[in-house]
Amino acid sequence: MIIFLVIHNSETFRLLRIGDLDSIIMSLKDTTFSKFFFTFIIMVIQNSFTIIPLIIIITINYALFGFFNGLLWSWLTSIIAAGIWFFGSRYFFNDWVQKKTNQELLSKMEQNGLLFVFQARIIPFVPTSLINILSGLSSIKFKHFLVGTMFGNLIFFFVLSLIPAGLMEGNMEQNILLGIALVLVGLVVFYRIRKKQKTRKQVN
Repeated sequence: MIIFLVIHNSETFRLLRIGDLDSIIMSLKDTTFSKFFFTFIIMVIQNSFTIIPLIIIITINYALFGFFNGLLWSWLTSIIAAGIWFFGSRYFFNDWVQKKTNQELLSKMEQNGLLFVFQARIIPFVPTSLINILSGLSSIKFKHFLVGTMFGNLIFFFVLSLIPAGLMEGNMEQNILLGIALVLVGLVVFYRIRKKQKTRKQVN
């Protein structure tokens, strides 16, 4: 909590709130510890309250670390942050959050487990915080949550990383087409896995 308060009151976070990404990138560019620490903390915040648009974090990481390293760092920090809030919801905030949660939605999540998490991760309009909290409240196994998060976030983050790459390198149209193709591949894989799962249930 103290770390969050310090970050929230820092100059860099003030720049983040007003959307001054250029100044943030310049202030963090030459400070190795600060750029890793700051980008990790804002990813944890994003996974808890979704008050920071994910595309902003992806853009900052792209500018600081490059395409591949930025994608890898965004992906790793998102998995760690998701795990923190998964266990937080399951073991620390369970009673308080359960009262405010739709039990029917939890039931649907528990029926599909890994596939529900994967599907939610690649849909742009589903808040990451909602996925983390609901998964923690449900009886979904952590390994299913982890695998769904890893593969879903990898696809979604790759597509998001193409946006700043396209804007900064001037090949936006090509990157958009690549992103669409990757999403379609992800959806096909999801459909085939789900179809196999339904077939197994019918056999049993």
